[in-house]
Amino acid sequence: MMDIYFSEIVHGGDVLRLAFDAAQLPTDDLGGPDQMFFSMSDDQGLIGFIGLEGPGPDRLLWSLVILPTRRGHGYGRMIVERLEAVAASAVIRLHLLTTGQGSFFRKLGYVAADRSAAPTIIAATAQFSSRCGPAATYPIKGFG
Repeated sequence: MMDIYFSEIVHGGDVLRLAFDAAQLPTDDLGGPDQMFFSMSDDQGLIGFIGLEGPGPDRLLWSLVILPTRRGHGYGRMIVERLEAVAASAVIRLHLLTTGQGSFFRKLGYVAADRSAAPTIIAATAQFSSRCGPAATYPIKGFG
C-alpha cells in the first residue's frame, strides 16, 4: 500500500493556477482572503488539489482537481474525505457549487439545497455570487 500525503499549500499559487486553468476552473480570485488550499500526493507524485474558503462555521469547498493521469482510482473521494476531516472540528456545514459533479458529491453525503437560503458569508463569495451561474447545483453537507 502506497502512502498518501495531504498537506496545506502555503506558497503554491502558480501551481494551483495552472491546475485550475487546465481543468477550466476559475482562478481570478485565487489567493483571496480566508482561502486554504491542500494538495494530495503519493510516492508517484502529485494527485490533486482542493480548497476551502471562509472564516466561520459555514465554509465553501473550493475547486476539487484531480490530475487527468490520476483519475479513476478513488482519489476524488479520498481528497474530499481528507478535507472534511480537517474541516470537521471547526465547520458545521460545507457548501459547494457544481455544474457537473453533483452525483459525485451526492455519493459523499452532500444534499441539494436552495441557493436562496445560503448563509450570507457563502452567498457573498465570488464563486457563489458571480462565477457559478444559475445552472450550478448547490449541495451542502453538515457535520456534528
